[in-house]
Amino acid sequence: MILTELDYVRPAGLDEALALLAGTRGARVLAGGQSLLPDLRSGADTARLLIDVRRLAELRGITRTGTGELRIGAATPLADLAADPEVLARAPELAAAARANGDPQVRNLGTAGGNLLAAGRPTDLPVAAIAAGARVELAGPGGRRTATAEELAAAGAPPGSILTALLVPATGPAAAFEKTADRATRYPVCAAAVRITADGVRVAVTGATARALRLRDVERRLAAGGDHSTEAVLAAFRAEPRSLFVPGPGTSAEYLGHLAGVLTARALARAAASA
Repeated sequence: MILTELDYVRPAGLDEALALLAGTRGARVLAGGQSLLPDLRSGADTARLLIDVRRLAELRGITRTGTGELRIGAATPLADLAADPEVLARAPELAAAARANGDPQVRNLGTAGGNLLAAGRPTDLPVAAIAAGARVELAGPGGRRTATAEELAAAGAPPGSILTALLVPATGPAAAFEKTADRATRYPVCAAAVRITADGVRVAVTGATARALRLRDVERRLAAGGDHSTEAVLAAFRAEPRSLFVPGPGTSAEYLGHLAGVLTARALARAAASA
């Protein structure tokens, strides 16, 4: 399908982008376009104005904040995120999730913010961000604020706002990401991310569930048993209600629950080995 007629603008700064977004009905923010453009072509989404923010310097790059967090600009390409030495050393689950997205072309064009906001698609970065305990920066009509990656996955970005950055606690290599991908789309049939912290294990899954989720009950079962073996992890997942897992073509809730446990066990073993 050919795109319908629309306008395109490249703002000089974030404030201009926000003003355009607030003042134009049907305006959409364009960064990598890996989700938005296919939806516009298929008719799944519509736009009257595309606001191209991909070249805004304030939305790009990976730096360290004064508190030691990694600040990943929302327009940073996934390829940069996957290869950054600081991310590889301090937040390996984020680097692995970025590396698992699509093919090189997708990773070169797709952005961190776009991957986090890809509504209706089980993308890889949200689950890693949730396991990492990450936050997001949002700019909107009411000013700037932060939300947790978990809150963003549940509710999306508020209307009229722009995701500006991902803030990730940089705690070291005791984290990992595992994925079983759909062969046609490369979206995850199931993906799991874990991070081992002083307070215990953080576990999140996507693909097998309706959205990226942190599994606190699994975390509590593993903490109570003090055992992170494959058998213990699978037992923790068997105790989860099957209604948590959403069947897809050729998959059942039982299969997805088991697959989520297997991937989590692999991720935990990798994280523990690298700690």
